[in-house]
Amino acid sequence: MKPKLTKTIMSSLAFTCALGCLVVAMALGTSGTARATARFPQPCSVHTLNGLYVWTFDGYENFGGDLVPKAIMQGLRFNGDGKTFNPFGTVNIGGTIIIDATGGVGTYTVAADCTGTLSITGGPSFNIYVGPSTQQLWTTQIAGGGSAGTGLGIATRLPY
Repeated sequence: MKPKLTKTIMSSLAFTCALGCLVVAMALGTSGTARATARFPQPCSVHTLNGLYVWTFDGYENFGGDLVPKAIMQGLRFNGDGKTFNPFGTVNIGGTIIIDATGGVGTYTVAADCTGTLSITGGPSFNIYVGPSTQQLWTTQIAGGGSAGTGLGIATRLPY
């Protein structure tokens, strides 16, 4: 073999070995607890939700048998104790602002499997699912607040 080709092959092998050693060192450096938590996250509870989320929700509201489009955007603060507060919010049904949801309150539950319920006082109720690291929350309406509606929403956590 030519010396230049031999140097190139040896350099490539040395680089590959160094990279492999780095990957192994990083994997071994991760604690067993961290690896176990990544595969088996801690169970959820009402304490899992604590902070401010921007919640957008759209669907249809049933008015006398007619399905009318609705859109909701509001702040939803989870207090970590099963209670919520809306620092801001608007409900638009059929193109008309129906409710300023600012100041609204509600309750929520969260089971160990990260599913739960959200009920707005005097309003609709929802099934919820809490996503990984509580960064997002998915909602679907299950009961109306005066009229049965349907819809799907997502809430995204805001940084502190």
